[in-house]
Amino acid sequence: MLIALFEPDIPQNTGSLIRLAACMGVALHIIEPCGFPFDDKRMRRVAMDYYDLAALVRHRSWSAFREAQAGRLIVLSSHASECYTDFAFRADDILLFGRESAGLPEHVHAAADARVTIPMQNGARSLNLAQAASMVVGEAVRQLQKR
Repeated sequence: MLIALFEPDIPQNTGSLIRLAACMGVALHIIEPCGFPFDDKRMRRVAMDYYDLAALVRHRSWSAFREAQAGRLIVLSSHASECYTDFAFRADDILLFGRESAGLPEHVHAAADARVTIPMQNGARSLNLAQAASMVVGEAVRQLQKR
């Protein structure tokens, strides 16, 4: 299983996800361009000492990412109808999270094998990206460890 971030906007969220990936033992793929300068020095600062523990892969574009990855593409979306806790995750899943400012474009949604959501109170638009990813990755890891 791996986490993929589509054109992330906020370096602090990316740093949090580097830490999440390191702690949970999953790879983190960054699909560029990012909305901030992505260099080792800056990312090391926001990811702290977890940077070297994480399996981090950068892709120059969506098409480069798709060419390099095989596996079932699972998109987290506030527009999906299936709750992430009801979904049966697999070890080859790619958990894809969109930009903080704009989510995922339609062509990326169209490439998804499945879309899942985190149920929220009426009137709430979205959770913080790092929080949402932590919830979904935690559930996926829990399910895979039970098998």
